[in-house]
Amino acid sequence: MFNVLALLMQSDSAGGGAAAAGVGATGAIIWLAFVVLMIASMWVVFTKAGEPGWAAIIPIYNYVVLDRIAGRPTWWILLWLFIFPIPYIIVSLDVAKRFGKGAGFGVGLMLLPFVFYPMLAWGGANYQGAAPVAA
Repeated sequence: MFNVLALLMQSDSAGGGAAAAGVGATGAIIWLAFVVLMIASMWVVFTKAGEPGWAAIIPIYNYVVLDRIAGRPTWWILLWLFIFPIPYIIVSLDVAKRFGKGAGFGVGLMLLPFVFYPMLAWGGANYQGAAPVAA
């Protein structure tokens, strides 16, 4: 595969270095936009579910809140920390269900969260409550 960034960085000209810096800066701006989008989306989703929106920006605690929204017990944070993919799948499906969405939407929350969480946040979905799952 042809790597443009590597080619630009190998160039002896000042223009090549400037172009490489521009590519890096553009990537950083795109990454920052995704981060801001996800924080804002999670903030609104948390607020819709009756949880504090600021919890979206607190590492680890945001997973505790997401478990609450999904109707999972608090001790599930241990599952998040040690076997990440399994609770991620289950909680994504449960969050979709709690907002009146189907399993397909839950799969979207798993695979394309930067598309589906904004849809959940600013779409017409309303939180329908979480019936606690037995611990």
